[in-house]
Amino acid sequence: MRFSALIVLCAPLGAAFAQGAAKQAGAAAMPPVSMTEAEQIAAAVLPLPAEARASAKVLGYRNGSPALVTLREGKVFTCFLPEPDGKRGYHAACYHQALEPFMARGRALRASGTKDEQVDTVRFAEVKAGKLEMPKQPASMYQLFGGKFDPAANTVTGAQPLIVVYISGATGATTGLPEKPSENGMWIMYPGTPKAHIMLSPKM
Repeated sequence: MRFSALIVLCAPLGAAFAQGAAKQAGAAAMPPVSMTEAEQIAAAVLPLPAEARASAKVLGYRNGSPALVTLREGKVFTCFLPEPDGKRGYHAACYHQALEPFMARGRALRASGTKDEQVDTVRFAEVKAGKLEMPKQPASMYQLFGGKFDPAANTVTGAQPLIVVYISGATGATTGLPEKPSENGMWIMYPGTPKAHIMLSPKM
């Protein structure tokens, strides 16, 4: 992505947590234990601004199958639950559809048995070789972690936001932003890589 006026928000979670969150957003998930399709859709879109939820595409699971399928067609954003069974707490992720090739490739690699630590190695090599396309413009990803989803009220309580903007290949030098984590300002995560992205503390 390229830097723009898009605002990037994240909770002051620390670098280690943020790295784990970014990895989970592209991970293949286990099938849900008890959530209906309607509940999956309602829970998955909550990280987005309210005006974007109704139109977002939603991925999820049917009939206990481990295959991730489209539960609802949509536009602009794709949402899903990386932790649909809720065993490790509520987690929902929504990414701009310009990121779909990169995210889908990550899911496919994990489904084929590629270990997490090798997924980016493969994807980065494919981006370099021109086999995998990254967005040419900024592309945002919204996430919520933790808390508890109430399907009856269609709300989640106690969750932490993590919202970033991918800016592929960006570095501190190209953006003027620091490359070290900060709880009080923007910084570049994974600088110089295809999945470089800007993070910003909501304390600002």
